[in-house]
Amino acid sequence: MSASKSIQIILARQLASCVAMPILLVDAAGTLIFYNEPAEAILNQRFEETGEIPVEEWNRLVAVTDEERHPIPPENWPMRVARLQRRPISRRIWLRRGGSEWRHLQVTAVPLVGEGEEMLGVMNIFWEI
Repeated sequence: MSASKSIQIILARQLASCVAMPILLVDAAGTLIFYNEPAEAILNQRFEETGEIPVEEWNRLVAVTDEERHPIPPENWPMRVARLQRRPISRRIWLRRGGSEWRHLQVTAVPLVGEGEEMLGVMNIFWEI
């Protein structure tokens, strides 16, 4: 993680690394900046292998559908809604990374807001259904 991250993001990453649930962290620009070991099992790749993933690349790497398997456009993905609308959101989705199998997930995305209402990023907590 680069030295320019806020203390709140550093602490969120530390918390995510200690939690037994899959967690993704994105910054204020939408860059995937960390995912923990339980998330690695679902994404089929270790964070140390990918490093940070810019939002445009992340949008190409994963497919997200609703419960009826209709594609959800990236602007309606829970982490994007939480970041842009600054509100928590929870919903069930289907997610697939690359050619891997589809995973049925419950996702809860929570905006991380700093001093002066500065948007810092989003913590995405999810689990398989």
